[in-house]
Amino acid sequence: MENSFEDLISTYIENRVGISEHFLSNELAMNLKQNLLNLNDKNLLKNAGIGNSEKISYDGAIRSDSIYWLDKKNNNIFENQFFLQIEAFILYLNQSCYAGITGYEFHYSLYEKGDFYLKHLDQFKNNPSRKYSMISYLNTNWQESDGGELLIHQLNNNQKICPTQGKTIFFKSDELVHEVLVTQNTRMSITGWLKSD
Repeated sequence: MENSFEDLISTYIENRVGISEHFLSNELAMNLKQNLLNLNDKNLLKNAGIGNSEKISYDGAIRSDSIYWLDKKNNNIFENQFFLQIEAFILYLNQSCYAGITGYEFHYSLYEKGDFYLKHLDQFKNNPSRKYSMISYLNTNWQESDGGELLIHQLNNNQKICPTQGKTIFFKSDELVHEVLVTQNTRMSITGWLKSD
């Protein structure tokens, strides 16, 4: 587990974008994916908004995915395993990098064929508590033709990241403009933020 933590931190230091190819085990990724699909079958996912609870709007021309917030109150065994891994990473990050992270929030994200999310930053203007963004992908056998890449805009070169199962991405929420390119296949992830309140 610590190897994947160190992968995230070392690649972040090198390129401002941390990447661990196997942050989630195949078994956990598959179970989380199935849980997301079950929630979708029950029509429990909601259209994703723009902004926070103080100022939220819905615009399908900017983002068209659906989400479901993870919560310990759900007492879902696989979500709880995910939370334990995130908490272990936060402890490792705080001890090794003095990051000062005190909390987190995560949601499932589902993109159907044709969905996208235009360029944006993850930190709100009226609330700077989000410090780091994290995205864990749940897509088996993802092909280049499926699209749906995460495109991160950097000064010297843009970085396109394929959303393959188990991979996790990590970057500062207030630094990097990014977008989700149009997907040609159902695209699933857990997206969230490490916070300092």
